[in-house]
Amino acid sequence: MAIFAVHYSYAPPKAALRDAHRPLHREWLGEENRAGNVLMAGPYPDGSGALILVRAESLDGAEAFLANDPFIAHEAVDGVRVVEWTPVFGPFES
Repeated sequence: MAIFAVHYSYAPPKAALRDAHRPLHREWLGEENRAGNVLMAGPYPDGSGALILVRAESLDGAEAFLANDPFIAHEAVDGVRVVEWTPVFGPFES
């Protein structure tokens, strides 16, 4: 399986929407982390977005997987960038 870096971008107009769905979003992330699908996740300190590392068979698979995130399902994210990532050092190295 490949690892994908997922970059969410946030804009202030959707902050209330994110606040409303954050508990479900974090519950989903936790469940998927325990299942081994989400390797790491967390917001950027400046509030501009978040980074999620996910395992998937393909880019299409990663995008389909993300459709289950409550933030995506409720359109609380302003932008999503998904790119395959190759770890060289650290806990996820190939």
